[in-house]
Amino acid sequence: MESETNNFIKVWILTNISLCYCFYISSRIPKGILRLISLLPIFYLFIILPFNLHSFHLGGPTTFFLVWFGIFKLLLFSFDLGPLCAPPPTLFQFISTAILPIKIIQNPTNSENPNYPVGKTVANMPKMSVLFAVKALLLALVVRSYDYRQHLHPYVILALYFCHMYLGLEIVMPLCATPARALFKFELEPQSNKPYLSTSLQDFWGRRWNLMVTNILRPTTYDPVLRISKRVVGLRWARFLALMSAFAVSGLMHEVIYYYLTRVSPTWEVTWFFVLHGLCVAIEVEVKKAVAERWRFHPLVSGPLTLGFLAVTANWLFFPQLLRNGVDVKAIDEYPVMVDFVKAHMPLLS
Repeated sequence: MESETNNFIKVWILTNISLCYCFYISSRIPKGILRLISLLPIFYLFIILPFNLHSFHLGGPTTFFLVWFGIFKLLLFSFDLGPLCAPPPTLFQFISTAILPIKIIQNPTNSENPNYPVGKTVANMPKMSVLFAVKALLLALVVRSYDYRQHLHPYVILALYFCHMYLGLEIVMPLCATPARALFKFELEPQSNKPYLSTSLQDFWGRRWNLMVTNILRPTTYDPVLRISKRVVGLRWARFLALMSAFAVSGLMHEVIYYYLTRVSPTWEVTWFFVLHGLCVAIEVEVKKAVAERWRFHPLVSGPLTLGFLAVTANWLFFPQLLRNGVDVKAIDEYPVMVDFVKAHMPLLS
């Protein structure tokens, strides 16, 4: 753990130095191909840096932030698009926005927007802290339950994995946003919106689950494909192609993250998981247009159906690559190691 922590610190020091280069040098280059060329060494660095990490809890998020968020946002930055476009923000805002799963609300208390709830974030901080503590406690209970895996039904273990994934994201992503929110008082858009209340696949993927991924896929994949293809196939089919492209890219990026976690050749199962869900979302959208308000499931029915479909398809296509390569066992076994490491260094921190 000592060596892994040292590598983690080095990786993020190099990352911040790289983003200083982007802020002070690349931003001075005219947008377009020349700026993109200036960023190619940073793309290469972001791709190789996560290979220095081998733990699930340090290597996984680092890969997610650098290889997906970092590269995609810098691609947009090459053409003055996305959250890093001109006018350039401060250096800290640039670094935070470039690699963290956050989206800063620009001028949230602007007088031109009188309906904005001033102080909303501050007022909700106690409630957010309580919810965070509850989620941390639930995650600890889930992790503790793994001690009894040999006595649990496989479906119970699958349910624990779902809870583990959800609670892990709900804890890690707000923690990453804490410096930007607490130290610099940035107002941030929500990173998720109670995905367990989803009433359809469209609701789950578009409005509730991991909204930061949705925010980065729309300008990098959905909008360009829609803009190009509608000239050829018309708006209706262009929307379908754009939707499928966004889901396919999401699947491929998950495949990349799986490779960093397992270091084995991809099997493309997780890619097919997202392609399948993209196709189902497209069908769902068309069915909704056809029936309009004449016929619709009650949320008490559509909610369980949605979550059930997610569970079945995830068990079929999303989790197998991780389970076959022991990533679940690796992640579980890291918890006591991390606890012992923190305890050993607690006197130094105090």
